Amino acid sequence: MTVHPSLQNYADAWTHSIEAIAELVQPLAEGEWNRATPCPGWSVRDIVSHVIGMETEMLGDPRPIHSLPRDLYHVRSDFARYMEMQVDVRRHHTAPEMTSELEYVLIRRARQLRNENRQPDALIRAPLGAEQTLELAYRMRAFDCWVHEQDLRTTLGVPGNLDSPGAFITRDVLLEALPFVVAKEAGAPASSAVVIDVTGPVEFLRTVRVDAEGNGSVDGAPSLGPAVTLMTDWETFVRLACGRVRPAEVADRVKTEGDEDLARAILDHFAVTPN
Repeated sequence: MTVHPSLQNYADAWTHSIEAIAELVQPLAEGEWNRATPCPGWSVRDIVSHVIGMETEMLGDPRPIHSLPRDLYHVRSDFARYMEMQVDVRRHHTAPEMTSELEYVLIRRARQLRNENRQPDALIRAPLGAEQTLELAYRMRAFDCWVHEQDLRTTLGVPGNLDSPGAFITRDVLLEALPFVVAKEAGAPASSAVVIDVTGPVEFLRTVRVDAEGNGSVDGAPSLGPAVTLMTDWETFVRLACGRVRPAEVADRVKTEGDEDLARAILDHFAVTPN
């Protein structure tokens, strides 16, 4: 194995999730590929198409030349348009075509991982013509695959892997986005704190602190006098943070204490994944 030690955790988590995805969709009948998922605008087929497309880009394959339809309501940004290209080009593929392509991509990516000798700070292609480090790309593929594995599990009624390796990477990715949500988007006052208390398979307590200049940070130390305490379970936390549900849909699974207006503002801006 030539994967750099700082990449190995992400590679292992990615492998675990993408193999789970392949196992979930392998037995599906043709009609089941069209079932809507919690991911806005995407079916089972669309999610698998997205995963295939992103992995082919990690392999360095050229992006498809394809014109998107104008009536895709969920495509609202350049980033979403970029992501939709790999999805829409496969919308008429059959179930055998989808599973075969996924299997082939898995084989190619596994070979790439075995032979990976680039350094974590090596720059590679990122969406919209940008660049990203190899380490960030590995991390985001592990995150993305785990979240989409959960989308598929929800749709197909096959719960599981809520505490798999990808879950802990997802926790860290989502927590890193919360200081901006609390300090900037929700407008928490300077020198205040917000506590996030999550129970379940992935259990944690984090404090988002807003300094005197209005900048946010997150740490694991408790706050004695938080402006807001937000309590929920791990699955609900993920669904909210990934934009799979609106706060009103899971109000019975989220408890808040403290400033009600601030709590409402935080929940209204809780979705941090791009769309």
